[in-house]
Amino acid sequence: MRPLIAVRDLMARLDAADLRLVDARFSLADPAAGRAAYQASHLPGAVYLHLDDDLSGPLARHGGRHPLPSPEAAAATVGAAGIDGSSHVVAYDDGDGMVAARVWWLLRWLGLRRVQVLDGGMAAWRESGGPETSEVPSPPPRRFEPAADPAMVVDYAWLRAHLHDPDVSVVDARAPERYRGEVEPIDPRAGHVPGAVNLPFAGNLEGGLFKPPDRLRERYAGVAQAPTLVVYCGSGVSAAHDLIALELAGVRGARLYAGSWSDWVSHDEAPIATGEPTRDSGSAS
Repeated sequence: MRPLIAVRDLMARLDAADLRLVDARFSLADPAAGRAAYQASHLPGAVYLHLDDDLSGPLARHGGRHPLPSPEAAAATVGAAGIDGSSHVVAYDDGDGMVAARVWWLLRWLGLRRVQVLDGGMAAWRESGGPETSEVPSPPPRRFEPAADPAMVVDYAWLRAHLHDPDVSVVDARAPERYRGEVEPIDPRAGHVPGAVNLPFAGNLEGGLFKPPDRLRERYAGVAQAPTLVVYCGSGVSAAHDLIALELAGVRGARLYAGSWSDWVSHDEAPIATGEPTRDSGSAS
């Protein structure tokens, strides 16, 4: 299944019995804002999943700011939201798709294949005059049987061991100034994983929508041929946006460094590079 769905195509499926909508709006600056926006208005039938509370595991010394939940915990969360292995899930957020991409990746990791992100998110939905409601649904819980795919993810130890492996390419999805180490508004150390190239997730978009596949193929041409491709960001969220873009570009099998930069810098011995040129002028947070 293609990772994106257009507003018009979702409108045509709104009454489908297998459709489950997930509202994933979230603000790093105000973690309560997304839930408040959902309670005020959302797509009909949508449930809300919070990045910190529902889409991440418990914080620890290592693992990053948004560590992956265990497969069992994640399965319990999505099952309580009325999602099982037969569901067609469409996730959306405010518009850029960053947190919706986390939902997409997490469900794919758990084994669900029929999952998509609404291209353009809530902004595109409203621009098209799509219906909204403040009614909060209570879907009957379902049993979700997780089948987590270990090949989709890497951890610190794996990446550290493969830093100089010519068959591994690493992509950093953060803003260029964070990649270069000029600023670091969140994590305690600035810079990037040595050898990583910078392809900020915002550069995947044009006019609020994902760029066409041919444009994305051009964007990722420098890394697409790597036998193993790993993507990271600040905490494993916006990197999933690059993973969607790679799929649209025809690149399959790229892996997520789930802990990302926030995990990397939690290891005192982790090497850090700064100041290397970026491949792309897009910006991201």
